[in-house]
Amino acid sequence: MVLVRQGFIAAIGALLSVGSVAEPCVTLTGDARQGGLLWGQVDPATEVRFHGRDVPVTPDGSFLLGIGRDAPSQLTLEVVKDSPCQQSVTIGQRDYKIQRIEGVPQRTVTPPQEQLDRIARERVLVRDAKAVRLERPDLLSAVRAGMRWPLLGPITGVYGSQRVYNGTPRSPHYGVDVAAPTGQPVRAPAPGIVTLAEPDLFYSGGTIILDHGYGLSSSFLHLSQVSVAVGQEIAVGDVIGAVGATGRATGPHLDWRMSWFDQRIDPQLLVPSMPSIDKSP
Repeated sequence: MVLVRQGFIAAIGALLSVGSVAEPCVTLTGDARQGGLLWGQVDPATEVRFHGRDVPVTPDGSFLLGIGRDAPSQLTLEVVKDSPCQQSVTIGQRDYKIQRIEGVPQRTVTPPQEQLDRIARERVLVRDAKAVRLERPDLLSAVRAGMRWPLLGPITGVYGSQRVYNGTPRSPHYGVDVAAPTGQPVRAPAPGIVTLAEPDLFYSGGTIILDHGYGLSSSFLHLSQVSVAVGQEIAVGDVIGAVGATGRATGPHLDWRMSWFDQRIDPQLLVPSMPSIDKSP
C-alpha cells in the first residue's frame, strides 16, 4: 500500500512538473541547425541577446539569429522588455566531411613569408567591410521572402568541410562551391549594398561582399571580373561579377559564403535545391 501511494504521489508530481514548464519567450521559425538562420518577432522596444550578442531589432519588431558551424547543442536567447525572459534554443548538430591528406609539400600549405604582410592587410579590408552595420528592413524582408542561387552549376564544395594537411587541420570551408566556366555571370541572390569590391585578394582573388542588413552578408570569391563598386545598391538578380579562378583556386568556380556578424552561415540552407541543368544541344 505504501508503494502504491508513493507511486501515485510521484505521478501527480510529474504531471505538475510538466504543467509548470514555462512558455518560450519568443516563437522562432527557420532552420535551427548549425549554419542555419532563425527569425523572431517581438515588440519593437524589446532588447534581444543571443549567445551573449546584442541582436538588432527592426522597426516592426522582427529580428534574425545566425547559427555558426560549430555552435553547441544549446544556445541562450534573452529577451528584455518590462521584465527579462530567457529561453534555451536547441541546435541541431551536423556531421562535416573531413579529408586527411599526407605528404603535401609545405610550400603549398603555408603562404611564403613575403606574402604575409599582404594577407594581413587584406584581412583588415574584409573585416572592415563586414563591420558595416547596415539597418535596412526592406533588404532583410527580401531575404526572408526567399533567396536565389547566384549561379547554376554542379556543386563541388560544401559548407563545413575541412582538410587536414600533414596532420594539421586547415580552416573549414565556410561556403558552397559552384563550378562554371570562366566568365559566367554571377548574380545577386538577394538585394543589398556593396561593402567590398576587390579584384585581386591573395586567397580569394576577385571578391565582393554584399550586405543584406542587420548583420547578414554574402561574399563571392575567385571572380574573374568585379562589376560593382563599394556603396552601390544591388537588386536581386543583378549581375555583380563573373566566375573565375583567381586567388587560391584550382579551377573556375564561385565560392559563395554568408555571415551573420561573426557567425558563418550555410548558403545552401537558404535557397531551393540546385535545379538540374539541361546539357542537351
